Amino acid sequence: MTTKLWIPLAALAVALSPLAVVHPVRVSGHSMEPTLHSGDLRWMLRAWASHAPRRGEVWVVARPGGDAVNRVMGLPGDTVAWDGPDLRVDGHTLDEPWVVHPERDSAGSVTCGRGYLLLGDNRPVSRDGRAWGPLPRQAFEGRIL
Repeated sequence: MTTKLWIPLAALAVALSPLAVVHPVRVSGHSMEPTLHSGDLRWMLRAWASHAPRRGEVWVVARPGGDAVNRVMGLPGDTVAWDGPDLRVDGHTLDEPWVVHPERDSAGSVTCGRGYLLLGDNRPVSRDGRAWGPLPRQAFEGRIL
């Protein structure tokens, strides 16, 4: 009896191939509450299989200190400013229905240049792009589905 080793290997490759494109991600931390909670399991579409990041989308990014799950708010060329609860992009106040806990006490601005600015939905506790600045496209690992 001859064993055709390639058959089970091919079956395993076919079974695992969706994980090359879509990958499970466990949320850690409270920066995206109430949209996402610490411990939530979500699916991520790998960056190479997705379109370029768009404002309002939630992405997994490699940032200083490790991976983060945050929302894209600033696109290349944008100037993003915040003063308390208001977030402005190029002078226009954004409607952010996902922000239930806005920041009340901080002010600042960031020019994105060639990068993207990512912020958490739970602004008072989020360590996000306001601290580490814009990230290049290469830092994007995948889009949360």
